[in-house]
Amino acid sequence: MHRIYLIILCCLLPIKGWASAEQRIITLNSSLTETVYGLGLGDRMVATDVTSISPKAAAALPRVSKNRSVSAEGLLSFKPTIVLANEGDVPNATIQQIRAAGVKFIAVKPNYSASGALHYIQEVADGIGESTMGKALVSRTKISLDHTLELVKRENKGKPVPKVLFLYARGTGTMSVAGKGSSLDAMISLAGGKNAVQEFSDFKPYTTEALVQANPDIVLLFDFGASSLGGEEAILKLPGMRITNAGKNERILVMNASLLVNFSNRLPDAILELHRGFGKIMDSK
Repeated sequence: MHRIYLIILCCLLPIKGWASAEQRIITLNSSLTETVYGLGLGDRMVATDVTSISPKAAAALPRVSKNRSVSAEGLLSFKPTIVLANEGDVPNATIQQIRAAGVKFIAVKPNYSASGALHYIQEVADGIGESTMGKALVSRTKISLDHTLELVKRENKGKPVPKVLFLYARGTGTMSVAGKGSSLDAMISLAGGKNAVQEFSDFKPYTTEALVQANPDIVLLFDFGASSLGGEEAILKLPGMRITNAGKNERILVMNASLLVNFSNRLPDAILELHRGFGKIMDSK
């Protein structure tokens, strides 16, 4: 009897490994992509979206589209077994088509806080069926987060908190600013700054009046946003910019987009880099 049990057990063990290896994962957000790689499951990825440029292995994967909008046909052409997306990013009709094809669709809700990032990691891991790996990554990320937040608190002690305006740009015709409750609002706060815009939530179109009223100490942009406006010199020439403290002191801070929106396993890196950026630009100008 014992011999039969061992034979059955030996036969079952490879099946679990085979099933995992047969997973074909598509991610539709950079935070999801980096979480999957953070879990050590990058070899199961078959495609991703245009925002996923990190790590380098992800940047080399096929893209499911040339922009942020995706189709069920385009996704299914990669023969995925799992599609991961942030909640609200994919239309219900597309989700229904994906599920009708027998593909598992997982919608993960982002939460723009330190604890929310840890929950996000675990939710992704649970969805893939790797809860134990998720717990391990959550533990490592929490240790790093706690250390980073303590460092920010210590280094900011006795210093004035800089007012930071985040400007999202895709050229001068498409500009908006981040208000309360946005991911950038949370990131600025975690890094030791204060969002200069408190009058509204989420994102709203950029105006000269809003810029002057906010009077930020620092203007923060994604790297691609700064490039779309023509660089730092062009940004300083925007109407009203030179009236603000940021403009007068030429405090324009440019950072990597995929890092700044990562409320997952790379959140400690994002907080630290932004915090260092605040300190450097405030001390030098």
